[in-house]
Amino acid sequence: MSNQPKLPIYLDYQATTPLDPRVLDAMMPFFTEHFGNPHSTSHSFGWMAEEAVNKAREQIASLIGARTNEIIFTSGATESNNLAIKGVGRAYRSHRNKIITVATEHKCVLESVQVMADEGMEVVMLGVQADGLINLDDVAAAIDDNTLLVSVMTVNNEIGVIQPIAEIGALCREKRAFFHTDAAQAIGKIPIDVGAMNIDMMSLSGHKIYGPKGVGAFYLRAGSRLKPQPVMSGGGQENGLRSGTLAPALCVGFGRACDLALQEMDAEAERISGLADQLLSGLTHSLEGVQLNGHPDNRIPGNINVSIAGVDGEMLLASLRDIAVSSGAACASAVVGPSYVLQAIGVTDDLAQSSLRIGLGRQTTKAEITYAVDHIVGAVKKLRVNA
Repeated sequence: MSNQPKLPIYLDYQATTPLDPRVLDAMMPFFTEHFGNPHSTSHSFGWMAEEAVNKAREQIASLIGARTNEIIFTSGATESNNLAIKGVGRAYRSHRNKIITVATEHKCVLESVQVMADEGMEVVMLGVQADGLINLDDVAAAIDDNTLLVSVMTVNNEIGVIQPIAEIGALCREKRAFFHTDAAQAIGKIPIDVGAMNIDMMSLSGHKIYGPKGVGAFYLRAGSRLKPQPVMSGGGQENGLRSGTLAPALCVGFGRACDLALQEMDAEAERISGLADQLLSGLTHSLEGVQLNGHPDNRIPGNINVSIAGVDGEMLLASLRDIAVSSGAACASAVVGPSYVLQAIGVTDDLAQSSLRIGLGRQTTKAEITYAVDHIVGAVKKLRVNA
């Protein structure tokens, strides 16, 4: 019996994840017989949809240690990030006028912060160390009595490093600054507890944890003085923060994905760690000039970002027709040039342009890793000979 894996092989789990069949099973009834509007409160169709949405809200809350009433449904983490930054900035800039963020944040955070700078707010952009982690002393020095908001992502989407979120949150609490984190790449992969981590707001995405695209959530700590200004006007759904009719099928799918992640996260992390070790050791033992980007240990195991000296990243990608990997973030795929995240950690432009982001996930097998290593090594050697 052949060990040849089914082609093509998907190794881009940071860009998106396949819908888990168990998630699809949970969603299907809400496309057909249970089609009610969850905001229709006068009949059973609406009640059933509302009940399903609230169950999903509870499942999402359980994954991050939150309460059900602290979960606001959105279209995804991009919308949630916009709500956190623009919503809080516009609601409170007359009281405090400073936003602090990090140079390696997702584009939707960086561009939202730039919008607030254009509207007159002071913005402080912190750098990171060579391992991709923020220096806590830099955060402490930047936060002052004029700081309204600090936004730092939990896990970086390009290099997979895990920032010291609890410690940053504690610094924010000391100065009474609001703390937001983009956790789209973190939930379901590492344990999250919004209370223990001193988080006021968190952005989540369904399609990063084997749920559907087009749905996400915004965690907003209850009992705080925090009330962001909505970024969309309408019927005042989701506690007045996010107008628009919710899609029960998408909410149900996101909730089920969170429920599965809570049950399977520890075992899956251990399995993927083994696959990551297999991949990285296979590349480094067969090739010279392979550099892992980001902290070697303080990272999620499913994200392997490597620079391979002596090859062009785009040519390497073109050579790997049966392997789906990327050269950076999916959100920046149309941008020509080296990754701004790799530049921020001091990777040279040549090495940044020879980088691969390899994402491992729930459906990745040992046979796929063996195939990927063999073909990446072969492609690199061929490109180096022809260079």
